[in-house]
Amino acid sequence: MMIAVPADKAVRGRLISGLGALIGIAATGLLVRSLVDAGAHMPLLIAPIGAAAVLLFAVPASPMAQPWSVLGGNIVSAVVGVSVARLGADPMFAAGLAVGGAIVAMALAGCLHPPGGAVALTAVVGGPAIHAMGYGFVLAPVGIGTVLLLAMAWGFHRFSGHSYPHVARPLAEPVSTADFSREDLIKAIGDYPDLLDVDVADLEELLHAAEHNAVARRYPVKA
Repeated sequence: MMIAVPADKAVRGRLISGLGALIGIAATGLLVRSLVDAGAHMPLLIAPIGAAAVLLFAVPASPMAQPWSVLGGNIVSAVVGVSVARLGADPMFAAGLAVGGAIVAMALAGCLHPPGGAVALTAVVGGPAIHAMGYGFVLAPVGIGTVLLLAMAWGFHRFSGHSYPHVARPLAEPVSTADFSREDLIKAIGDYPDLLDVDVADLEELLHAAEHNAVARRYPVKA
């Protein structure tokens, strides 16, 4: 079951997300162009930056949209992708190895970021221009582009009404979840100031599991 949010809030949120991505991608591209050598044979923007923009501007509260996930994920994946590309293996095998290796590396570094898989894949199948860059690909366009996009997201969300980087708001006091319903969850998510990338059914299951664990902790069964 997908989350139902009030129609006016949904439309406003989508428009704000689209505006943020427009500003973020355009500004990032212009700044990268001003920073790199005009004669450099390299792409100023790569597709994974667009994918990162979806997370940063559409679901800024997602754990995968937080600064370390975005920057670390893209950098780590770029290093893995370039390393695999330099092996000279069959392109299809290299593509799989790059993406799989990037997932493992991101997980170990605590910076899982879906567009990172696309960064690793781009390093392998991006063509001669990207292959010729070697590890320079990690610095630009990946590193510089990611830092600039993060800066754009941080600045944009100062005015969008969303918190970024996202920090969970502490509850004023502990509350019991015993009496909540799915409708209560849907309303709470709809009222939350940030867009949350979560399924209501999964959230409901987790809350009930937490409630069960709390009861078991308070009233342990004696052997």
